[in-house]
Amino acid sequence: MSGALAGILADALRSPAQVIACTGGEHAEPSALLTLAQRAAQALAARGIAPGEPVHVRIGNRPSDVGSLLGIWQAGGVAVPVHVGAAPATAVRLERRTQARFCLDGERLDMVGRQAPLERPLLRDAALVIFTSGSTGEPKGVVIGHRPFAAKLAALDRLLGVRADDVVLVPLQLTFIFGLWVSLLALMRGARLALVPRFSVDAIERHLGDATVLAGVPSMYRTLLADAVPAAPRLRLILTGGEVLAPTLAAAMRRFGDAAIYDLYGLTETGSCDFCLEPAGQPAGFGTIGRPTEGVSFRLDPAGELQIRTPFGMLGYLDDPALTQASFADGYFRTGDLARLTPSGRVALIGRAKDIVSRGGHKIAPLEIDNLLAEHPDVAAALCAGIPDERLGEVIHAVVVPRTGARLEEAALRDWLLARTERFKVPDVFHVRDTLPAGATGKADRRAVAALAAAKP
Repeated sequence: MSGALAGILADALRSPAQVIACTGGEHAEPSALLTLAQRAAQALAARGIAPGEPVHVRIGNRPSDVGSLLGIWQAGGVAVPVHVGAAPATAVRLERRTQARFCLDGERLDMVGRQAPLERPLLRDAALVIFTSGSTGEPKGVVIGHRPFAAKLAALDRLLGVRADDVVLVPLQLTFIFGLWVSLLALMRGARLALVPRFSVDAIERHLGDATVLAGVPSMYRTLLADAVPAAPRLRLILTGGEVLAPTLAAAMRRFGDAAIYDLYGLTETGSCDFCLEPAGQPAGFGTIGRPTEGVSFRLDPAGELQIRTPFGMLGYLDDPALTQASFADGYFRTGDLARLTPSGRVALIGRAKDIVSRGGHKIAPLEIDNLLAEHPDVAAALCAGIPDERLGEVIHAVVVPRTGARLEEAALRDWLLARTERFKVPDVFHVRDTLPAGATGKADRRAVAALAAAKP
């Protein structure tokens, strides 16, 4: 038995769609990927895969990854994307979490476990288990259903209007929902999908000449635009999400010319893309996440937490019904993001509830300081976090990235901030770095600021 996404992807690969790798020049004709999928499905069936059984799939943003995903779905399995560069200990830990017997890497099928896992009702109609970072440091297995994800793809198709003549450039890893839905949507529309195995300015610039759609997180665009704007003569759509798009970066992205920017906000748990700031709302709406997308509703609780109700959300957390239940309130998913409603009716994020800094009795949203620092003419990007302090409870550390050729002095930065905000919001310590600390997804990682703080004498 195969699910809805298997039919969508198989139909897409019977169209003129094509997948290419942006390193090594690997091209994959649709027929070759269909053949790979068929062989993978047959190999899994021969090993006795059970309906809804998790199968780890090694992902490296290679054309063969698309065929592997399809093969797992056609065999009735649930795909668990694991990056090819994951540490062996990480892979083993995830295998224990999922109790998987199989790991698929292209056409290679390995046995990583001997005993078939017990049937899990949660996985009966599941397509994916995507592991996301948890606040405790232990990854959470988000179970994504075939029908909700297929319905979300249809809604995104109506929102974005990807076309058959598009070349969609994707440096996003297919281990995460953003990269997955962009890639599936491109193939569904018969477009040419260009996968970037590892983000670099050189890799992007080599393919921007042909690209009509570019998808990335803000840290990628920040790096891409650090110097001169690269030539992108055919670019018509820019998709961004995964972290807050600062108004200064949004303004820089408009230098790409006529390309329309879609700033998307959502979580893996909610099926991604719950809010969108569309081109019609720009530039006035920059600094907000816009308005809800099709089928999505929201509310702000008394503490200001953004909560989302959607028909496209997860089936639950793998083997953790207690966490699943605790993550919802009256059918609304608790995002953990603090937000406010602007006079224009758009939603603006204030910060993460768990990131709020308590400094000497003052509550400070680090995102506010990030955005303020990014307005400095010599600052390309900034990231702030609270660090435990015996006297004040917490102090603020800021990582700042200078613009090309600029020199940042801590005293001058502090004076500049004091002229624009309250003294208690000014960071106590500045770390000048070439890039912001990032996590596995490429998104700026606030937790990594603590490591810099520990290393600073």
